[in-house]
Amino acid sequence: MNAKAPSNSDERLDVALLDALWDFDDPVGSEARFRRAIDAAPADSTQWAELSTQLARSIGLQGRYDEARALLDTVDADGPTSVAVVGIRCRLEQGRLANSAGEPDLAVQLLREALEQAQAAGEEFLAVDAAHMLAIVDGERSDAWTELALRLVGEADDPRTQRWAGSLHNNAGWTRHDAGDYAAALTEFEAALAAYSTHGTEEQVRVARWAVARALRSLARYDEAVGIQTGLREQGPADGYVEEELAELQLATGNRAKAAAHAAAATRLLGDDPWFAENESGRLDRLRQLAQDG
Repeated sequence: MNAKAPSNSDERLDVALLDALWDFDDPVGSEARFRRAIDAAPADSTQWAELSTQLARSIGLQGRYDEARALLDTVDADGPTSVAVVGIRCRLEQGRLANSAGEPDLAVQLLREALEQAQAAGEEFLAVDAAHMLAIVDGERSDAWTELALRLVGEADDPRTQRWAGSLHNNAGWTRHDAGDYAAALTEFEAALAAYSTHGTEEQVRVARWAVARALRSLARYDEAVGIQTGLREQGPADGYVEEELAELQLATGNRAKAAAHAAAATRLLGDDPWFAENESGRLDRLRQLAQDG
């Protein structure tokens, strides 16, 4: 790391402001907000440094890895006037970038450093963030990292840190689902739903209900799954993922006409999503075929 160290102010960034600047579903908009906030921050201050790490994250989410790394190199994570949070955030974002760029060994090293520094500094939220990333990157020890993250959440006094429980259980649920352990996946998804019902947004609760129903389909508990997905459909808004699940559920129970109708709706909704069309072309092709077969 080189160049600028926070020199004018050691006052850290207000996390409420940080949360307001972020929209992880819109990294382009987030980038613009972070650039404006950096322009308004005291030059070379701790706030400038923290905002720069988050700007780098928003750039990395757009696949501009070299640009994000170059930006992080302008932040001195280890300078004598730097506060601990800057170094932790730098290593967290470097670790995320390394993982996205296909360098898992480097990612694990950086994320472990971030975790150790966060625990030493009493930065509960960032310690959980690092442990949650290690659970994603370090597949062989995923369960152990998730267990550590959940223990840290359980010990935390900060409500913002406690909100991590939902995503941790959700990630663990998908790990178990991908491994074919559908009963364990359902348990994790139900725990995620409970956590989001306490600390999450309406959209997080909705997605958690969807995941519970998805695990129920894998367990061939079709009536329960249909009940949840139908409720989500009726509640709105129109959702291609809900329509896709209803199509699969109707197909599994032998109602091809209803399956085709839901598949047609899913094709229309998901086909309008550029990310889905690019990354899930096989699923989209299946839905188109299912809509025609009805």
